[in-house]
Amino acid sequence: MTLNSEKLEALLGTMVNELGAAANAALVLLGDKLGLYRALEAHGPLTPTDLARHTQTRERYVREWLSAQAASGFVTYDPATATFALSPEQAAVLADEESPVNMTGGFYSLAAIFADEPRLNDAFKSGEGVGWGDHCSCLFCGTERFFRPGYKAHLVSEWLPALDGVVEKLERGGKVADVGCGHGASTMIMAEAFPQSTFTGFDFHAPSIDIARSKSMGISNVKFEVAKAQDFTGEGYELVTIFDALHDMGDPVGAARHIRSTLADDGTLMIVEPLAGDRLEDNLNPVGRVYYAFSTSVCVPSSLKQEVGMALGAQAGEKRLAEVLKQGGFSRVRRAVATPFNMVIAARP
Repeated sequence: MTLNSEKLEALLGTMVNELGAAANAALVLLGDKLGLYRALEAHGPLTPTDLARHTQTRERYVREWLSAQAASGFVTYDPATATFALSPEQAAVLADEESPVNMTGGFYSLAAIFADEPRLNDAFKSGEGVGWGDHCSCLFCGTERFFRPGYKAHLVSEWLPALDGVVEKLERGGKVADVGCGHGASTMIMAEAFPQSTFTGFDFHAPSIDIARSKSMGISNVKFEVAKAQDFTGEGYELVTIFDALHDMGDPVGAARHIRSTLADDGTLMIVEPLAGDRLEDNLNPVGRVYYAFSTSVCVPSSLKQEVGMALGAQAGEKRLAEVLKQGGFSRVRRAVATPFNMVIAARP
């Protein structure tokens, strides 16, 4: 076998980047948990000694951490002063939890993926699924933290206004079900924006519902219940939402069918799903790469663990999702709006 040296060097360069990214993922978690990024944002530029003092950590560890962060481009180093700082862009991505582009939540989910690799190894051999509740608990908090910034940035200002007449209904006072709500971030964002409406978040994972209930204390127009997408209670909903969860379901057609039966005659189903093209070659890009990786470790195994086990995957694409919704009884399906990471699909009876 003859190797092409240019192709080999390019591939090796990619693998070096991969190793560096994987090794630094744990350091991003440490930076978030120990408040290192936040201290840099608040007090920088700082020497390692300064940062250690602000965060009550040890200088030698902090010095090596800062060096790794600077080599990754996550932190900016000034050789003239031997200090480290965060640029506004770095702070927005790593330090500001309210930033719409904060990415630290995804690294918590990565910790779960590595922790659960032995279980996934067995699933590859047996073909059995790995349930959502079977994963390390850091997956759940990581999922919330990863998606919540995007929901806060787009849900009320862009996604709901893209649905015909929905905002007006919610302003007057409507009834909303948020299916697959997890820790309830999306449910609470909507409830706080539309105090005249009532919101119920449903999820089949009881521990997530417990957390959603604890986080929502003080919001009078929201409640949370344990239920599957195929059998949650209620009827006459003006709006039913599913945020980044339809592709995780074992029976998305059954879920769509049940949702159709609970909607008011002029109700709307809003599906938020990862942005994807309809062909594999359309998704061979950095965003598709992230989604395929999480889909392999989390989404497909979760679906295979449930009844039917359709396993749509996180890159199902608009065409396939529309087919599922139409099989579930929806006659009007359209893409309402999209972001670089999500597409919003509106479905009407």
